[in-house]
Amino acid sequence: MTQIRRARDGEVTPAMKRVAEREQVDPEFVRQQVAEGQAVIPANVKHGSLDPMIIGREFGTKVNANIGNSETTSDIEGELRKLHTAVHHGADTVMDLSTGGDLDSIREANIARSPVPVGTVPIYEAVKQVDDVTDITHEILLDIIEKQAEQGVDYMTIHAGVLMEHLPLTDGRKTGIVSRGGSILAQWMEENGMQNPLYAKFEEICEIFAEYDVTFSLGDGLRPGCIADASDEAQFAELDTLGELTRTAWEHDVQVMVEGPGHVPMDEVADNVERQQEVCDGAPFYVLGPLVTDIAPGYDHITSAIGATEAARAGAAMLCYVTPKEHLGLPEEQDVRDGLAAYRIAAHSADVANGREGARDWDDALSEARYEFDWSEQFELALDPERAREFHDQTLPGDNYKEARFCSMCGVEFCSMRIDQDARDADGEMESIEDDTDVADSPAAEVNRPPVGRHDASDIADEIEGVDLSHEYPSADD
Repeated sequence: MTQIRRARDGEVTPAMKRVAEREQVDPEFVRQQVAEGQAVIPANVKHGSLDPMIIGREFGTKVNANIGNSETTSDIEGELRKLHTAVHHGADTVMDLSTGGDLDSIREANIARSPVPVGTVPIYEAVKQVDDVTDITHEILLDIIEKQAEQGVDYMTIHAGVLMEHLPLTDGRKTGIVSRGGSILAQWMEENGMQNPLYAKFEEICEIFAEYDVTFSLGDGLRPGCIADASDEAQFAELDTLGELTRTAWEHDVQVMVEGPGHVPMDEVADNVERQQEVCDGAPFYVLGPLVTDIAPGYDHITSAIGATEAARAGAAMLCYVTPKEHLGLPEEQDVRDGLAAYRIAAHSADVANGREGARDWDDALSEARYEFDWSEQFELALDPERAREFHDQTLPGDNYKEARFCSMCGVEFCSMRIDQDARDADGEMESIEDDTDVADSPAAEVNRPPVGRHDASDIADEIEGVDLSHEYPSADD
């Protein structure tokens, strides 16, 4: 049975207990949230290496990292390096969006080596199996979905909300249909003169998902591709259909989250989140970005992290990262790292702003280490310890500088914190600064405590024939 069915039956499953431990909440609260569809635990029964996690607005804000190859680049070891980089730097889930090479081998390797949930977009593989998009059949789609479920995929983006009657609503847009899945299905419907096959076969897909406990990630195939197209009729018509599909999936005891818009001006972000929560009865919202301006190719991890923070503050449960390569090229390992840094900052900032219990303890502990010039502790508490240490050591690399009461920003004479400390020590009239925050004792969820890439990786596969599996993940006990 699925997690949601078991939750509705009153059972606290092992996955729910593990989630409660990681979120530091009562397991019964986890069960209630899953039973009501307000949270999901993506956990395919075939994914043996998984360390369960939860996505819901009442829990720590999660971050997804998209990885995968393209037709021009295909290398399993390269994809596993991206996977390791993503998990190491704090991805709570990953989506394998590969479109080239041996898709089955890449997918199987990622699932075998991933302690976090793995998502896919089955329509991509369907396109690879035919000579022309119009040749995709209902049977091909169902076969691919079932095969991927059997392989252990935890959640799938299903663009079932794009309907024939929605397509004319995109005619006045500046950028048309920018979702890969949405554009593929729009072409299929236009040329075949038939309704979206994923919509037509939705209940059969529900039956497959229920067998393996795959979670729906209902795709936003008509999401806006620029801020000028945000919050238009096409986007909201699809959202209404996604609300209908959410309720249908729940009737089949299948978990659901709903994907959200990609480009939205800042003043419309919260309204978009609130509208989704109302239309989809509180199902977790999973947003791409959103990008709040379109002017910054090469820096879209920043333009989107701004919108992502606002979305999470308004109730979005998971943020899909954007890398500096967005709109420009396929992300490499460094792009994955930079995108995750931006989005972990966004997620954590929103959790602090929303008063998530214990979330600010991490900030307070790092601030205390900074004031005390405890450089080693400051590095260890940093979101990206390697980057923090690297930047410090570019100008002051010696071990003696790890105890210095200054850095190269101000030097000795102008270091404000040193001046403040000396003044407090000199006259005795200024109170000393309190520094008693211990993140090890914090009630915060694991996503709000360092290190960010902390997972139980004890069940990941040790070897896959012909593939380098030498990467190590941080321990859940670190």
